[in-house]
Amino acid sequence: MKSLMNYGLSLLLVATSLFASAQQIGLQLYSLRNQIPKDVPGSLALVSKWGIKEIEGGGTYGLTQEEFNALCKKNNLKMISIGVGFDELEKDPAAVAAKAKQFGAKYVMCSWIPHTGDDFTLADTEKAISVFSNAGKVLTAQGISFCYHIHGYEFRPYEDGTLFDLMVRKLDAQYVNFEMDVFWVKHPGQDPVALLKKYPGRFPLMHLKDRKPGTPDSQSGHADVETNVVLGTGDVGIKEIMKIARQVGVKHFFIEDESSYAVEQIPQSLTFLKSLK
Repeated sequence: MKSLMNYGLSLLLVATSLFASAQQIGLQLYSLRNQIPKDVPGSLALVSKWGIKEIEGGGTYGLTQEEFNALCKKNNLKMISIGVGFDELEKDPAAVAAKAKQFGAKYVMCSWIPHTGDDFTLADTEKAISVFSNAGKVLTAQGISFCYHIHGYEFRPYEDGTLFDLMVRKLDAQYVNFEMDVFWVKHPGQDPVALLKKYPGRFPLMHLKDRKPGTPDSQSGHADVETNVVLGTGDVGIKEIMKIARQVGVKHFFIEDESSYAVEQIPQSLTFLKSLK
């Protein structure tokens, strides 16, 4: 009887662990960019209905800050991270910190470094390093962590590696880290798992996004949104990524589905993630 009780307790602990793990999967609200402006309360209620508790965003969609925060609280949604523009970080990082605090967010991310056309250069990289270093120090002093969201063009060759390798070397982990969007690592021909292992601890945030098999690689930072498919059905290798991600320091995961079928695909992606052992 005692062994059966212990076995039952073990199963309960495993189930609880799996459930808790599933609840840590968040959503980047950009996935619902076509729905939220039309119905903020209904959209946030839908996110909650899916069982999601953590979100990444940054806008209030025409509501006051207080109204938006109240809706998040009502739906048991926690804003983990907000996205901001490069120019905001360059001009007034203190205001960015204040904005994050208004949402109750502990992270700020930037997803684009300005550059001309598809020509991302060493000069663009060096400017970003300077802006991010300064902003990261300001944000850290305010208790906010800063991450740069990889977008694919950073993997252009440089010396014996890439421009992204230069960024990692030059940006102090005390002030600046990265958000890995696994699609935008795969799209320029890189391996997300290898990159996680190469730089453990440098990716506290992650966007989960899968790519339609047969999609050609590109370093442009652009792709047809309809190449975003249900997690586990694409060629990014989500299962393998999830095996290693938490081991190397990923703390928050956000599904980001940019396709026009996001509302249909997100629940399927959640089902896939919950099936992983």
